[in-house]
Amino acid sequence: MAEREVKDRSDFRDDKDSRANTLLAPSEPQVESPKTLPDDEEDVREHPGASKRGRWRWLIYLILLALVGIGVWRFTAHQGSNPTRAPSETQTVGAAKVVVGDIDDTLSGLGTVTPLATITVQTQISGQLTEVGFKEGQIVHKGDFLAQIDPRPYQAALDLAEGTLIHDQGLLDQAQSDLARYEKLGKQDSIAQQQVADQEFLVQQDKGTVKEDQANIETAKLNLVYCHIVAPITGRVGLRLVDPGNYVQTSSPTGLVVLTQTEPISVIFVLPEDAIQHVWREVRSGKTLTVTAYNRTDATLIATGALESVDNLIDTTTGTIKLRANFPNTDEALFPNQFVNARLLVRTIAGATIAPVAAIQHGAPGTFVFLVKPDGTVAVQKVATGVTNGDRIQIVSGLKAGDTVVVDGADRLRDGSKVRISADQGNGAANFNNGPGTPPGQQPGNTTSVPPATRVTPKGQPTPQTGAGSSNAP
Repeated sequence: MAEREVKDRSDFRDDKDSRANTLLAPSEPQVESPKTLPDDEEDVREHPGASKRGRWRWLIYLILLALVGIGVWRFTAHQGSNPTRAPSETQTVGAAKVVVGDIDDTLSGLGTVTPLATITVQTQISGQLTEVGFKEGQIVHKGDFLAQIDPRPYQAALDLAEGTLIHDQGLLDQAQSDLARYEKLGKQDSIAQQQVADQEFLVQQDKGTVKEDQANIETAKLNLVYCHIVAPITGRVGLRLVDPGNYVQTSSPTGLVVLTQTEPISVIFVLPEDAIQHVWREVRSGKTLTVTAYNRTDATLIATGALESVDNLIDTTTGTIKLRANFPNTDEALFPNQFVNARLLVRTIAGATIAPVAAIQHGAPGTFVFLVKPDGTVAVQKVATGVTNGDRIQIVSGLKAGDTVVVDGADRLRDGSKVRISADQGNGAANFNNGPGTPPGQQPGNTTSVPPATRVTPKGQPTPQTGAGSSNAP
């Protein structure tokens, strides 16, 4: 029993020593490898299939998350674009009929009102300005008194020239009398012929002196005329540039006043060089082309005139050519140096197919319109356009008279959409953009009313009338 107890103690001591040795001096494999391993790596080593199952689990989670995100995005986009309207919902639009009529081929260009004559009234003699005979802004006629320069110095010069003429005229008469006597004596050989010849030369000299005196008198008289300044043309005077009492000179750069002719008046405007051939063909044929002048906003008609002349060359820097149109301007609606928009009527196309400009759309198909079908749907109809005049445009191909096209609400339509024509059109509520080719949805603030003759009136609504004999287009 005692031996067994001693053996157990010895084994316990050996175990204790072994564990101490292990802690103090680890074995070589234990030094090279980590003491412990993460739980997941231990699981992987113990269960190799668990790693694959973990990867597949994360991949499934990612796919499900992506599907949920796509669904939320599509639902949100659909709700934001049109939460209430189904694709087959009937849209209310404005429409107009395609008609046949006359359309004007016009060219527009920026112009400047230019007087036919602009004169800076200058003094032709130097002197003191004593009187002004006009009011600023007054209309004066040719020959009306404008200003007076002190004439006294020039009147004195005239008197001096007249006195000198009388003196020299007496010398000439005396010389001519002596010459007649010398010629009579010379025939009798009473005096030398040389004396007769000298007297003839003396008479010629006196005649020249008299002629010079007469020229001095004319100059003095002309200076007196220049002292009284009159209007050279009929026109409107501007602001006075010199006040009475000032000494004016012929070298003054400002002059006395500026006078402009306002009746008639002209407008010089420019057109692109590509358009000159059409204009020149009409001018060469002897036609008188009408030109209308509008204000800077191109909204108000100011005056109507006629094309007067075309410049003889094209400006190579701008690629334009100048034209001049004359206007009677009896009401003085056109003011010198005023900027206007000139419209030149080149020709009138008769029997053209005409549609509202607002019906024209531009997109992937090209130039097109939304054509309203009898079943209440719309179709994309490609068209070819020609001349544009205001809110009307010529249709060369693609439409015929009587077709109905959408002019308002096209931004909400697509091919095959169902439409209903607005009931307010009979009261002129259908409006459209007057600029061709404006993309749908970008047409605010630039609208004009559809002409009553081309409006489409819904069934049951009265036809709009514009006067006696007016009716809807077919």
